[in-house]
Formats: sequence, C-alpha cells, structure tokens
Amino acid sequence: MATVRTAKARRGVVLYNVDWRAYQAIGRALADRPALRLTYDRGTLEIMTTSPRHEHFKYFLGRLIDAWTEERGLPLAGLGSMTFKRRKDLRGLEPDQCYWIAHEAQVRNKDRIDFRVDPPPDLIVEIDISRSSVDRMAIYGIMGVPEVWRYRKQRVAFLARQTDGRYVEVPQSLSLSPLASADLAPFLARRGTADVNAIIRQFRAWISQKFPPGSASPAP
Repeated sequence: MATVRTAKARRGVVLYNVDWRAYQAIGRALADRPALRLTYDRGTLEIMTTSPRHEHFKYFLGRLIDAWTEERGLPLAGLGSMTFKRRKDLRGLEPDQCYWIAHEAQVRNKDRIDFRVDPPPDLIVEIDISRSSVDRMAIYGIMGVPEVWRYRKQRVAFLARQTDGRYVEVPQSLSLSPLASADLAPFLARRGTADVNAIIRQFRAWISQKFPPGSASPAP
C-alpha cells in the first residue's frame, strides 16, 4: 500500500512505495490530464499540477526555440511533454518540452519513441517554478539527455550533462550554438510589455541582424 503525503506548497502530492506497475497504471489513468506532471523515482511518485505562469514560460521558451531553429535552418522535432520511462532504472517523468535537433532524422515521423533504441532528446526545457520533491535533473542525467534549459528565478540557465551524469551550467547552448543564455535575457524581460508574437518578431529580427544568412559567427 502506498503512503500518501500532501505537499501543498509544491502544488501536488507525493506517494511512496509505488511499484512500477502501479506507476504505469496511474499514468494511464491520468493520461487525459495534461495539467498534471508525474515524476517517478524508484518507488516515489510525485504528482504535480502546473500553474498558468508555468505554462506561459513553457510556451514562450518553446516559441524562442522554434524561431531560432527556423531562422538558422536547423532541423527540429518537438514532442512536448511526452512521458519518458526507463523500467530498468525504475524512473520516469514528463519534461516541459523536449526536442531532437542533431538527432531529428532518427525520430522523424515516429509515433512512439523507444529509449532502448532511439536517442534521448538533444534538448529539454524544464520550468522550475514549483520545486519538485524528486531530483528530476538526476533522472535526465540517467537517461542521457545532453542539455537542459532550466528556467528559475527570472532567468534561463543552459545546463550540459557531464560524463558522470551531473549537469553544469554553460554559457552557450550545445544544441543551438552559438546562442548564449545571456542572449535570451532581454526577450524574457519584455514579457508583459508586449504580446508574445511581437516579442518573437523582435527575436527573429535580432537573429537576422546578429547572424546574417551564411554566417557562422555573430556579425560585428
């Protein structure tokens, strides 16, 4: 029998002693509830609700990634908050956004991703507003995700996976080089001063000015 603890400050509940089969059953039962996020780590299951603020930044960062890859001519496959599961490690979770860029061709048009044979996403977006009781970054590390963008306290940190599975902050994106985390700050600061489409147009204009077509480096 699972032990339930309500974690009001973290917008959800934590269940203990949940076996893998029960985790899968709960996930299926809640599959039509996109506002819920499940994180499973070796018997501990956290079920969290997402806030409008959380969803805003998830959407906004996704739009920035879409704009960058389009303007820079990069391939992109985005599968949103699809569930990641790895039974042998007894872990699973839903990211806020996930993208294949360098490995886009390997998952193109696939209706089902099998992490036993398919590559992990090149890039994960993690909106860290309501802090999780489970170490989600450790799960990404075990699953081999090379890069995570983590939004926390009004800024986005670019985190790169190390050989030991831990993440360290880096100035430039691995997947969207030469984009720097500092480049996003002015556009995040404009939130609330203009609608999202207007900010994305400004971001596209900045990309075109700083990275003219055919250039690999920023314009002087």
